[in-house]
Amino acid sequence: MTAAAGPKRSGAPLAGLRVLDLTRVLAGPFCTMVLADLGADVIKIEEPVHGDDSRSWGPPFIGPQSAYFLGVNRTKKSVGINIKDPRGVQLVSRLAVQSDVLIENFREGTMDRRGLGYSVLADANPALVYCSITGFGRGRTYSKLPGYDTIVEALGGLMSITGPREGPPSKVGVAIVDIVTGLFCATSVLAALRAREASGKGQLIEVSLMDVSLASLVNIAAAYLASGVAQPRFGNDHMSIAPFGMLEASDGELMIAVGNDSQWRLFCRAIERPELLDDPRFRTNNVRVVNRVVLTAELSAAARRKTVREWCELLTAAGVPAAPVRSVAEALEEERVREGGLIQTVDHPIVGSVSLVGSPLYMSGTPVREPEAPPLLGENTSEVLSSLLGLSSSEIAALEKAGVVRVTKVGESSADEAVRATG
Repeated sequence: MTAAAGPKRSGAPLAGLRVLDLTRVLAGPFCTMVLADLGADVIKIEEPVHGDDSRSWGPPFIGPQSAYFLGVNRTKKSVGINIKDPRGVQLVSRLAVQSDVLIENFREGTMDRRGLGYSVLADANPALVYCSITGFGRGRTYSKLPGYDTIVEALGGLMSITGPREGPPSKVGVAIVDIVTGLFCATSVLAALRAREASGKGQLIEVSLMDVSLASLVNIAAAYLASGVAQPRFGNDHMSIAPFGMLEASDGELMIAVGNDSQWRLFCRAIERPELLDDPRFRTNNVRVVNRVVLTAELSAAARRKTVREWCELLTAAGVPAAPVRSVAEALEEERVREGGLIQTVDHPIVGSVSLVGSPLYMSGTPVREPEAPPLLGENTSEVLSSLLGLSSSEIAALEKAGVVRVTKVGESSADEAVRATG
């Protein structure tokens, strides 16, 4: 593995911690990826035939590997185990006894029916921190339904406040509820581990996408609870601050963020409209918010006089936050992003060098670990079952023949490896 920039990272803060990952798609894998970045040994348990659903989500693919899967599964080990088979359940149960954390995101009741619920595993390993991710919370309306980010965005109100003011509701450009759920889960796992230091006992953590969606409304939810009035969509504008949004310059879009009255004064002078300072409709943020439509019309006419670059240079020099609206390609290729080392290059056993977005965390004393390539399906089955459970090669081979586990050996021909990787 080679990093694109920056010093070699070692001594990550969660080194020595073992996480058993029974999650798929995004919320759970994002959580376990954060823990892996922080040094945890993450063992990803996957269905042996097709593995994590996102392995087949594409295009785009890099060779046989979906970009989606590569994006959220770095630095993990893959063990292919069929947990519908009692022998597979026994293997996972034994691994749970030797783990610090278990994270799962099956539908309500699935883990209990298979003998892998919290009560059973906690009896065998009282120190286990068990994190369960659901779509809607256990025992509630919709609790039996699968949790998909877009559905939760719709049900949780997030979609209603996203999109243009006069247009239809829209989902967020990324599966934001899944991502924030992953962060909440990682935070709660770390808190439970801290509590375990004092008590010696693990605990059950339950996080639902619906609860996270509602919690993520933050000031929008607070505004409704305070006033009883649901806020409309504001497009690129801010509910409580003006001017704060997108303007059309002569050659493209410009975002501005005039966060207070001091910045407003700087802004008016920078755009050579000092007379706006004396206009009673715009003197303070409160009245600017009330009169935002008129204000936007005034500013739109002014914005068309210069290019995006000219405005950014002028406003930045004046102390007013401003930025061009970039594409994803422009953002990722920007020189400051590259020199900061966030884009990392890892060596993949099938496709060679793969570029990934690494961890955004910087820790001076215990830096996050260098990323490793996301695993092939079943790449680490033999390693984990032999080293942790003491299974012999013949026992593992028998389980593989019976369809209980999947073993992928790195070093097989590229064609065979590609077939095995994609199921």
